Amino acid sequence: MNRGRLKLSAPARAGLLFILPALVYIVLTQLLPVIYALYVSFTDYSPLNRGAPKWVGLQNYRAMIFSREFQNALWVTLRFSAAVIVLNVVISLALALLLEGASRVLRWLQVVLFLPIVTSVAAVSVVWLLLYDRDFGLLNQVLNVFGLSNVGWLNTVAWALPSLVIMRVWRGAGWNTVIYRAALQGIPREVIEAAKVDGASALQLFRQILLPLLRPITAYIVIVGFISTLQTFAEIYILTSGGPLGSTTTVGFLIYRQAFEYGQLGLACATSFVLFIVIFALSFGSFALARKGMT
Repeated sequence: MNRGRLKLSAPARAGLLFILPALVYIVLTQLLPVIYALYVSFTDYSPLNRGAPKWVGLQNYRAMIFSREFQNALWVTLRFSAAVIVLNVVISLALALLLEGASRVLRWLQVVLFLPIVTSVAAVSVVWLLLYDRDFGLLNQVLNVFGLSNVGWLNTVAWALPSLVIMRVWRGAGWNTVIYRAALQGIPREVIEAAKVDGASALQLFRQILLPLLRPITAYIVIVGFISTLQTFAEIYILTSGGPLGSTTTVGFLIYRQAFEYGQLGLACATSFVLFIVIFALSFGSFALARKGMT
């Protein structure tokens, strides 16, 4: 009797052979790079130098945490994410409710709302860059019609971050609207009709029936929104390059700057893992609050 040997059935061995290519791909392209990046985060390493990484322990993490640039980037990232998520939830839910009671012709608007999410981020960002242009942009042209002066949407500290928020909300609202519409269609009509028979007003119906039933979907949108917005890079790179005066420098963009502008790959890897911890903590907290609210 052979002890300690795990015998697999023929179907199990066939299944392992089928998943082996995917498993090898995941290990080579995701797991090993993450492990190596974790190692690099404890070293003083620059891609511009030919020498091997020099072990420095927690020096990169200490330098990052006490860095004014990182603190500013983290604050900008949290403000950006909070604004995008709140506006996305409010606008998407309002659009979903509007389309739910609209005619069949107006429901085709959800196709138009969904288009930005399937369009290239680079292409969308270039279009918004033209819209925000201080001298020739369409938005300032509209302001001029009403006798208002041009606004430096992307060139002033006061407007740069809100401009990015507007663009990001526009891009993500369609996807969340579709999700909310699917959730609304899953609510039993009998519950809504019973509430109407009992004399519930539209506001009471929304607050006491629809919102509680939509809480799991809202939690999903918030959690996914946190994960997505905290990693925003392409829009910032194309529209503002982190400026002016660092007002739109998020942690994701700071990682790029540390690695490819400053040549501090070890510091960039350390910042990446801190960002991962922040994303995990916020996502776990949002999920825990949602679970608590559903019980």
